[in-house]
Amino acid sequence: MEEELVVISKSIVNPRSLKKPTSVKKIQLTPWDLSRLRFGYLQRGLLFHKIEVKQLQASLSVALDRFYPLAGRLVKLKNDDDTVSFFISCDGSGVEFVHAVAKNIELSDVLELSGSVPGFFASFFPATGIKNYHGVSRSLLMVQVTEMKDGVFIGFGYNSTVADATSIWKFINAWSEICSKDSSGSQTFQRRLHLKGWFFDEIDYPIHIPDPETKPTSYVTTPTNLQEKMFHVTKENVLKLDAKANDEADQKISSIQAVLAYIWRSMVKHSGMSREEETHCRLPINMRQRLNPPLEEECFGNVSQTGIATVTVGELLDHGLGWAAMQINNMELSQTDEKAKAFAENWVENIKIPVSVGSKDLVVTNSHRFDVYCNDFGWGKPIAARAGPPYLNGRLVVFKGIGEASLDFQACLLPQVVEKLVKDAEFNEYVSIV
Repeated sequence: MEEELVVISKSIVNPRSLKKPTSVKKIQLTPWDLSRLRFGYLQRGLLFHKIEVKQLQASLSVALDRFYPLAGRLVKLKNDDDTVSFFISCDGSGVEFVHAVAKNIELSDVLELSGSVPGFFASFFPATGIKNYHGVSRSLLMVQVTEMKDGVFIGFGYNSTVADATSIWKFINAWSEICSKDSSGSQTFQRRLHLKGWFFDEIDYPIHIPDPETKPTSYVTTPTNLQEKMFHVTKENVLKLDAKANDEADQKISSIQAVLAYIWRSMVKHSGMSREEETHCRLPINMRQRLNPPLEEECFGNVSQTGIATVTVGELLDHGLGWAAMQINNMELSQTDEKAKAFAENWVENIKIPVSVGSKDLVVTNSHRFDVYCNDFGWGKPIAARAGPPYLNGRLVVFKGIGEASLDFQACLLPQVVEKLVKDAEFNEYVSIV
């Protein structure tokens, strides 16, 4: 199906007030940002019945007035000690915008996904193959609008050195509001953009690092034969798993922790890993309110730290759901201001810029807290939310479900694991596989 997508146009959308200088010209990158330079752009998207492309472009220009870092570029400076430094230049260079048509692809094709990846759906996203360090020449936000036989898909990719998921969804929320009812942005933008500022005071900026474009000393090998499936958990089953986990635990467990623990145990059970091997649950932690002093929830930037719960396969399978959920909860509780600052200071002393994360982990991205279905650009609310490449074994993209308090997960797994989960009656008691 991929060859059936035809690109109609490619353009650059600049901030509306391009000639008006922004209040901030340069944003230095923190260890959290720099450690992600070799990762690919994160890609998300929304499915609609209808969209008007010209109005979408015009409202994007207005939105970039407020969220001006997304219209900038990374700048790489060479230092005298054979290292490089990066910063974000808020120069208004603009956002790459692609308009494409795939007239033989229907809404149902996207809703059901294609099974094996990469399938046709990868072509619906604009930043496939783009690494964060490519932000020196590629836009930090990229948008693609694909018109299908009976619907439209808005896909976007973003550089995670400039924004985390919390910031990017706030941008999408504002963009959709401008497009639908506030063409000037006057109501949407009543406050100036609050940037994250500096919160690692002991570190000298700019940070000197090895050039991330040079060949890394080691690679994490990732399987290429992967499949994607949607997992759906109804409100009723969320509550059941929540009750089960809290009955077994000696501390308060949240609903999302219970559901993630359930999926983690089920995936590992069918992974073929030995009991002695370690398995990890990687979870993005919004650090805004965990820092001291805390940052405003509205502050824009990458203020996300990856928390990692580590257990052996034997421990995870021998203990119940409550124990697994407690490992995730304890990991989240440990994400403190002290731990964040210790990570930053240690990272500067021992710089590591990974290419990817382990292929035997549960890698959770996005969050059920993001209200993806409020993004009405003026032609109705989204039908569905989806994620695009890069694909990784064990990736689990979390979305708020359409039904009240329900959850959707876009899972990327080995085919043999998918096959076993489909046949696992216990797993299917709580989770519907689409």
